[in-house]
Amino acid sequence: MNKKSLWQMLKYAIFSVSAGLIQTGSFILLYNVLLQEKWYSFSYIVSLALSVLWNFTLNRKYTFQAVVNVPIAMLKVAAFYLVFTPVSAWLGQIAETAGWNGNLVQILTMFANFVLEFAYFKFVVFKGKDEKTQK
Repeated sequence: MNKKSLWQMLKYAIFSVSAGLIQTGSFILLYNVLLQEKWYSFSYIVSLALSVLWNFTLNRKYTFQAVVNVPIAMLKVAAFYLVFTPVSAWLGQIAETAGWNGNLVQILTMFANFVLEFAYFKFVVFKGKDEKTQK
C-alpha cells in the first residue's frame, strides 16, 4: 500500500469518527431520550442521514479532494444508501426485536457502514476524480 492510500484511509477514518459522533449523539438523543427506546428504525435513519451529509462533505473536500459534479456524486451516494439503509434498518430492527441492545446494534451497523462506504467512495463515487487527475 502506498503512502497516498494510507494517508487517505487515515483521513477517512478521522472524518468518519466525527460523523460517527454525530450519528451516535443524534441516535442516543432520539432513541434513548425522546422516543424512550421505541422506533429504532426511525432513530437510525435520521441519525444516519445527518452522519452521511457530514461525512460526504468532509471526505469529498479533504480525503478524496474530488473535483466532481456534487449533485451527481450525491446521487451516487444516495444510490448506496437506497440499498444500505433499508437493509441495515431491517436487520437492526430484527436484532433489536430479538432482544439485542439497540445501542449495540447501532455500533455494529456503523462499523459495517464505515467499511462499505469507504470502498464505495473510493472505487465508485470519487474513482479517478482527485485534483491531480483533473488537471
